[in-house]
Amino acid sequence: MQRVELFELIRRDRRLENTSVRGLAKRYGVHRRVVRQAFDSALPPERKAIEVRRSVLEQAKGWIDEMLRVDLTAPPKQRHTNKRIMERLRDEYDFVVAYTTLNDYLRVRRPQIREEAERARMLTEGMVPQFHRPGEEAEVDFAEVWVRVDGKPMACQLFTLRLSYSGKAVHRVFSTSGQEAFMQGHVDAFRILGGIPTRHIRYDNLKPAVSQVCFGRSRVESQRWVAFRSHYGFDAFYCRPGVPRRKCQLARRGKKPSIHRRRH
Repeated sequence: MQRVELFELIRRDRRLENTSVRGLAKRYGVHRRVVRQAFDSALPPERKAIEVRRSVLEQAKGWIDEMLRVDLTAPPKQRHTNKRIMERLRDEYDFVVAYTTLNDYLRVRRPQIREEAERARMLTEGMVPQFHRPGEEAEVDFAEVWVRVDGKPMACQLFTLRLSYSGKAVHRVFSTSGQEAFMQGHVDAFRILGGIPTRHIRYDNLKPAVSQVCFGRSRVESQRWVAFRSHYGFDAFYCRPGVPRRKCQLARRGKKPSIHRRRH
């Protein structure tokens, strides 16, 4: 767990449960000094960078993981053995690795691949009716708009934060949809609305927030974004990739999206 995420969890538990310093230190297995640092700031103090030794399998992990995912739906007799994976790496990718090194990786990664696939299946098949309480939820997105600057048309980005219960929205126009504009839009919206959603804010997979999309709703968030959320005290909820937000909302309500045909 990154220290920024750890600080966010500590600050969140303190905010929601008013947990003591001793209790938080015991819960997360850290020194009480670290808990007090999290109370003081959402950003951990700088420390000396530790040189991380890269695994010899780093280049091949993607190939190996793809073989393991194929095994999930393959007949038992056609699934990859450890030896077969090593042979394919050698013959198809010209990649040679020690058998023990490969075994160590597969022993950990195989159950992870199965768990990720099962979690993704459950999220795909599950449907939950939408019900919003006042002040609990909101959603954020960017959209392209055209404005006139000195009489000339200019493509800009429209930031929108909309409360899920009342539908009240705050809009801001920026020249880009970069991280600074993304965060400034939140700050302005919180100020105008007079508060922060108490449950979560929903997002598509916006680049200012998400560094990597994993399975289901799992995401690797940018460290600056995690620190921002921790500072203001709210949680993020990410939509599944490839499914439009409107379609997701209708599916949760048990409805089908309407189709509008244009007459010529």
